[in-house]
Amino acid sequence: MRIDAYTHFIPKKFFDKIVESGHADIGKRVREIPCIHDLDLRMKIVDSFPDYAQILSYPMPPLELIGKGDQVEEYAKLVNDGFAEICAKHSDRFPGWVAQAPLAAPDAGVRECERAIKNGALGVQMYTNVAGKPLDNPEFEPFFAAMNKLGKPIWMHPARASNFPDYLTEKKSKYEIWWTLGWSYETAAAMARLVFSKTLDKYPNLKIITHHFGGIVPMLEGRIGPGWDQLGARTSDEDLSLVRKSLKKRPLDYFKQDFYADTAVFGGKPATVCGMSFYDINKIVFASDCPFDPEKGTGYIRETLKILDELGLSKADREKIDYKNLENLTGHKFVK
Repeated sequence: MRIDAYTHFIPKKFFDKIVESGHADIGKRVREIPCIHDLDLRMKIVDSFPDYAQILSYPMPPLELIGKGDQVEEYAKLVNDGFAEICAKHSDRFPGWVAQAPLAAPDAGVRECERAIKNGALGVQMYTNVAGKPLDNPEFEPFFAAMNKLGKPIWMHPARASNFPDYLTEKKSKYEIWWTLGWSYETAAAMARLVFSKTLDKYPNLKIITHHFGGIVPMLEGRIGPGWDQLGARTSDEDLSLVRKSLKKRPLDYFKQDFYADTAVFGGKPATVCGMSFYDINKIVFASDCPFDPEKGTGYIRETLKILDELGLSKADREKIDYKNLENLTGHKFVK
């Protein structure tokens, strides 16, 4: 059995709010992919692959960009209840769902996350920033404290748009660099902030699944390892060596040991090989990022499975990636 741990869907009741959100680029994107909101089309995609099922999560844009305060929490409830309804009716195709965490809510989303998990969510999804604010901002600490106590995993999705310029002299990112290159950097930056802010030291039970094999992290092992072992050597206006000494372990060890990663790399075999060599086999979960591919839903599933087939993994290791690691993360049995 293959459980696709990171796929995106928008419950029908919330779809219209996304299209009318005012975020023209995202609205254009989701309208071009019917199976991101049409349940019948999505089920046909799932049925086209044998021994295959999907975990559902919300895509973009972040709710914090289309709502404020209590409104963000109400939007999250609408999304989360929609997922609960779908998975209850179609558990064979969708055996689990990920709640959307409204971190901009007054209580940093704690109330809604607790409610959603009691309602059956496998875990919750957060973005790599909250309306531009870093995850190590003190106002989000209640969320991490709650997730540390609950022991449920966090799916971490990159969030970056064209309003993040590529150069200081410009107003916006050009040529969709904000997405193609920016999301991979954004993921790595968020991971680093959680490491150096000592969030991971303070909350050791956090289980964070990074999308897209942790972005650029695997290919930068040398910089993260020997490079950050010299933290402070390049900075003169503050003593960053004190930060390094205050950590419980080497920076690289956090990236390798304290994060999980999925295989959703848009059908890229070199990226898959790199990610597989960086993370321990017990830290990797199968995911395709369905339906964001040129074939509107099937391409990345097929290509990701093909790449994994070509790696020559042992049966035991393949089962870990396909479903067992996700079972261990969530505490949910997908294969009886």
